[in-house]
Amino acid sequence: MSIDDSSLPPVLPEDAAALGAAVAGSVLLPGDAGYDDERAVFNLNHELAPAVIVVAESAADVQAAVAFAAGQHRPVLVKTTGHQIVGKAHGAVVIATHRMNDVAIDEVSRTARVGAGVMWSEVIPKAVKAGLAPLNGSNPTVGVTGYTMGGGLSPTLGRSQGYAADHVRSLEVVTADGELRHVDAQSEPELFWALRGCKGNFGVVTALEFDLFPVPRLYGGAIYFPGERMADVLRAWTAWLPGTPETMVSSFAVMRQPPVPEVPEPLRGAFVVSLRFAYNGTAEDGERMIAPLRAVAPTVLDTVRDMPYTEVASIHNEPTDPVPYYERGVMLREFPAEAQDKLIELVGPDSDATLAVAELRALGGAWDREPAVPNAVATRGLPYSLLGVAVGPLPEEQQLKKSVAALLDGMESWRGDQRLVNNLAPDEAADAAAIYGPERYERLVAIKKTYDPANMFRLNHNVVPAA
Repeated sequence: MSIDDSSLPPVLPEDAAALGAAVAGSVLLPGDAGYDDERAVFNLNHELAPAVIVVAESAADVQAAVAFAAGQHRPVLVKTTGHQIVGKAHGAVVIATHRMNDVAIDEVSRTARVGAGVMWSEVIPKAVKAGLAPLNGSNPTVGVTGYTMGGGLSPTLGRSQGYAADHVRSLEVVTADGELRHVDAQSEPELFWALRGCKGNFGVVTALEFDLFPVPRLYGGAIYFPGERMADVLRAWTAWLPGTPETMVSSFAVMRQPPVPEVPEPLRGAFVVSLRFAYNGTAEDGERMIAPLRAVAPTVLDTVRDMPYTEVASIHNEPTDPVPYYERGVMLREFPAEAQDKLIELVGPDSDATLAVAELRALGGAWDREPAVPNAVATRGLPYSLLGVAVGPLPEEQQLKKSVAALLDGMESWRGDQRLVNNLAPDEAADAAAIYGPERYERLVAIKKTYDPANMFRLNHNVVPAA
């Protein structure tokens, strides 16, 4: 069901006024004060140009916005921080959720209940006060809902606990018919299965409840080595991985750092490789475990230490202010010596690569196991996630895409069929069938037909309703 939204007419002021009377939040048309702030996203190379923006303050506001969109036959796009946005939202209703930022921690049940607009930076401190930790992402400015509905590959606890989506207990969701539904394994099992792993295809999540874990601290951080020693570090790390417990999560990154003040010395302007670690065990055991890797080559910087869980964002130390970039990822089904050699050839010291980051995350463990309540996550059994990130302004977009493609296409011989939804680029929006595989996709299509037959929620990596 291909729909051209570019020809949708503007929203009339009188219609916007009627919508504004129905919501407690703000309703903004192009040209209104605040419109540009609300349409801004984390990736400075991506621009939204919706017909109207509803800055929601409650589930009732979301219901009103969805009903308005249905009445005008417009698509809906949900935005928290906008790390991953598909399309420009021409003619669309954008629902901005950042005001829906309630966080409630239940220390007894070890759960969190959060609103649609909450970021990880708002959850972690409150959870840690109760001696608990979530399956958060590497960047604290990522929205909890989008990350979790896309699977959620936690670089701190994921290898021992699985995907963040595996630990969702319930959701509050506004579907295309405007209904606010409580969705869990008992109430609506098919929708519950689909929401956890298929992102925003089936409705607007207004709140979710998920498990927390009794982890107040970690032994973690990053060791940076000269980029010229990439081969030594990569081979040592891949040989080291099989002997590590599930409580050790690690990744390898090749980084060409920009010469800007935001990057600390001695990394500023440097070509380095980095090993990242998060170990849920004693500092003594962690130090002993990574000692062989520390000895592989001289270090440029070593930040690995015993840390409170509140400091886990320092492990990856990703940008928290908006940047212009293009990123895309694939899964690898194996990473033998030949693949290691190829990666060195593609992004190593003798290459002409310009990528800001080429990151390889080691998975396995609980990421491979089906949760107690299965979900739509498609990447179990694939042992590595490979991500390429190119940074530069919009006029350089084609070159940015070529740089990422050179990496991912070069590793094609070892690529797995399924892909992690949170690591997809906007131009992969038509690839949903390949992302999930035929059997899982057929089930998603049937659920889409039930809950969103007109494909209102299509500004995403879209599951198209069955004919």
